[in-house]
Amino acid sequence: MSAIRVEAINKSFLTYRSEWQRMLSWFGVKPKITSQSDILKDITFSVGKGEAVGLIGQNGAGKSTLLKIITGTMQPTSGSVAIDGRIAALLELGMGFNPDMTGRENVYNSAGLMGLTHPEISGVIGEIEAFAEIGAYFEQPVRVYSSGMQVRLAFAVATAVRPEILIVDEALSVGDAYFQHKSFARIREFREAGTTLLLVSHDRASVISICNRAILLSEGKVRMDGPPEQVLDLYNALVAEKEHQVIEQSKTSDGRTRTRSGTGEASLASVVLRDEQGRETDLIHVGRPTSLEIVARANTDITELVAGYMIKDRLGQVVYGTNTHHLGQSLTGLKTGEEVRFTFRFPANLGYGNYSIAAALHGDENHIDRNYEWQDLAVTFSVVNADHPKFVGLAWVEPELEVSR
Repeated sequence: MSAIRVEAINKSFLTYRSEWQRMLSWFGVKPKITSQSDILKDITFSVGKGEAVGLIGQNGAGKSTLLKIITGTMQPTSGSVAIDGRIAALLELGMGFNPDMTGRENVYNSAGLMGLTHPEISGVIGEIEAFAEIGAYFEQPVRVYSSGMQVRLAFAVATAVRPEILIVDEALSVGDAYFQHKSFARIREFREAGTTLLLVSHDRASVISICNRAILLSEGKVRMDGPPEQVLDLYNALVAEKEHQVIEQSKTSDGRTRTRSGTGEASLASVVLRDEQGRETDLIHVGRPTSLEIVARANTDITELVAGYMIKDRLGQVVYGTNTHHLGQSLTGLKTGEEVRFTFRFPANLGYGNYSIAAALHGDENHIDRNYEWQDLAVTFSVVNADHPKFVGLAWVEPELEVSR
């Protein structure tokens, strides 16, 4: 059973020669238009009841327009949306707030628009005030609120009563770190209780930790729909996409999707994980010396070469990453055909579990401007704990314990 069903949605914005011609179009007359912008193109997907889906894409991909159509604040040019359940949406910052009304007054107004009765709002307004934590500002006009305070109040209102469907745009990114943690804790509670979630975010950790699926919009179309880690890997490649760059996806032996991107000006000849004896391995022990060996080949003359890596946990969240630029050892003046071996040595201070390594070659601090080759799942490995006391988590940070009585 679907909570949200989006079927063949298209959205175009038309520019007319004059406002009179726009008005004529309302009555079925078809005047000439000066331009047409196609924002969404044949968007089709569904979100099952209780499912948590991340919606990602670069600025201008059509995410906000799609959310407005789903929530009914904008009509599509063609296509349909079917909703099964009560929606609570947090889209634009302060959306629906009257700046001249107090926070309390805006709660009654906004919650009423969501379908709550006056007695129902009165029953939860104390909880809303407490969750927002804006103090005396609750009784002051919203026009004097900071952007963070508006987010606090808007989220508190939208989630005062657990909705069947919760849609959250990137407005939460404006809030402070404390309130972000508090908000995402409530979102997780709702999800566990069966709320359907559609979350728009560029925060990889948030999407991977909360969502069981992700949809990537690119140029108004659904580019990929699948596991969050794989979709975010492709998004990462698209962010750095430039002219002459290739993006490839292939299946690994365990069925995961490996994303490779880059111009090919330099390539990864090999990426190998080695144990303390220097042997190639896919099994390492907690705390033991480990090394990552990256061999790069210059396929053309290169002015600057940076090599880097990221260690990710089994969900695709980044545990640690660095590169030779940050370590002060970028290389310059490589000639065509030249090979360079980079060896990163580190103790495996990781929790037991399964991990992967993404490797990259680029020409600056990061891969955004000059991405020669980026490869996700370049190495996969497991960490076991055979030497240390039992612990939990992703990092081994063994303490010295002192007990006093």
